[in-house]
Amino acid sequence: MSLFDTRVPAVLLRTDRNPFHHGTLGAVRSLGRAGVTVHVVADCADSPVGASRYVHRLHTPPPPGASPAEIAAVLRRVAARIARPAVLIPMDDACAVAVGRARAELAPAYLLPGLSAALPERVADKAELAGVCASLGVPHPRTLLPDGPAEAEAAARRLGLPVVAKWSRPWLLPAGSGLRSTVLVREARQARELSRRAEEAGSRLLLQEFLPPGPGRDWFFHGYADRSGVLRAGGTGRKTRSRPRGAGLTAVGRWVPNTEVRALAERVAGELGTAASSTWTSAAAGRRAATTCWTSTRVRGAVPALRRHRRDGRRTGVAPGPDTSPRAGGRGGAGAGVRGGELRAAQCGAAGAGGRELAWHAADDRGPAGRCGAVGPACGRAAGQRVRRRAVAGARHRWRGCPGRRRRRADGAAGRRAGGQLLSPSPRGRSTGARRRG
Repeated sequence: MSLFDTRVPAVLLRTDRNPFHHGTLGAVRSLGRAGVTVHVVADCADSPVGASRYVHRLHTPPPPGASPAEIAAVLRRVAARIARPAVLIPMDDACAVAVGRARAELAPAYLLPGLSAALPERVADKAELAGVCASLGVPHPRTLLPDGPAEAEAAARRLGLPVVAKWSRPWLLPAGSGLRSTVLVREARQARELSRRAEEAGSRLLLQEFLPPGPGRDWFFHGYADRSGVLRAGGTGRKTRSRPRGAGLTAVGRWVPNTEVRALAERVAGELGTAASSTWTSAAAGRRAATTCWTSTRVRGAVPALRRHRRDGRRTGVAPGPDTSPRAGGRGGAGAGVRGGELRAAQCGAAGAGGRELAWHAADDRGPAGRCGAVGPACGRAAGQRVRRRAVAGARHRWRGCPGRRRRRADGAAGRRAGGQLLSPSPRGRSTGARRRG
């Protein structure tokens, strides 16, 4: 028997410009497999997500960089088309902030959590989140908010280079600006130059103490907390590969129990009293950096638990569900950061403990994997070119170290100087010039 009232549809909202956002597909599949009608409001008509058999309908998304008012207007049009209450699930920070601001006008058409409009902005803003961690006594890297280029340079020196520079609201970064949400600053003048672009970035620059990377030190928590802050689904895991390397999105991760990280997540969720699906990442180095992006689909039960609780909570006030903890030892891979060997292993991996799952490939939903190659030939070609360049560079390196090659190269140069005549014997009895001649 299904735990879901399949008469209530789900609406996934995303404004992120990444067409290969694997989290959206994870949510689509998790809900679709449970029999829920899934509507997607995102720019994914030509992306792998649009090819999923579990997408009921794609809706035109807000334009890039849309304001909260524009996002709310799009959601009202979508609600009019659906013509019945639906569970609304924001898939990125910008959408969570917009929905929080427009909750009063959206509530009649969507089932939304009962949280304050300011809370999504408070935890999505990286500078505000550092303040939240400090107020709750949650260990986190030392964070400074410089006021101007001169202070930024001084702050970088005070923290000790290298430092981590972050824009507090990365979803406001303009497309094509070349600005990244997170940068490792190795020279103090870099912090000064970044601070000069704060107006262009649309948010404050913060500098954080750099925690040196190391094996088994990059942990995360994915899960769902109800309106009282009780975690209904989720678990801890360890990031083993990311893109870009050493920072950025998880490319390969493994579910590993960690009671300390889970206790931190439970504590923060309980204090904030959030009703949202969230992602917490921490560097296990004595001090932890906590960030949230509000959505997680690596726990198969997280987004379905969110939907089930919003639907059942409206009727009964409580929505008990099954144990949706992840399988310890299971692995997940996504995007271009997965190595070829890991990709093949993941495709062949068996379900169960220690099994692997990919972002695009699924036996019951083959469309996204096929379209991934169709809509991303440039990405595929670029990846193939990188692999070939590395292979050629490695071969050249080994070739340069070969004594025979150096001798043959000298023979060839001497032969060219002498008009192609043999001046010194080669391993085959002829110079390079002689071999070229005949």
